[in-house]
Amino acid sequence: MLARDVTEKRFTPTRFREGYAMDDVDAFLERIHATLTAYEQGTAVDVLADVDVVNARFQPTKFREGYSQDEVDDFLDEVVAELRRRESAGDR
Repeated sequence: MLARDVTEKRFTPTRFREGYAMDDVDAFLERIHATLTAYEQGTAVDVLADVDVVNARFQPTKFREGYSQDEVDDFLDEVVAELRRRESAGDR
């Protein structure tokens, strides 16, 4: 997974069923993007760890537009796997 994969990721909007607040998810994706960029540039200091992604929580939505919870959760699972791979490879 590359930093650009994060910026290109799109989630299905939800309405009238639970989703995650778009602003919360977008802000966290920016942090993930910065982390992957740092790994790619070899400057991975003070970056997100896999546990940060596992523990991420977002404001739920129901009657306003949000992102599909399942899609966001699935993508974050991929991010966790990538961060664990990079951490075990000593990319820091």
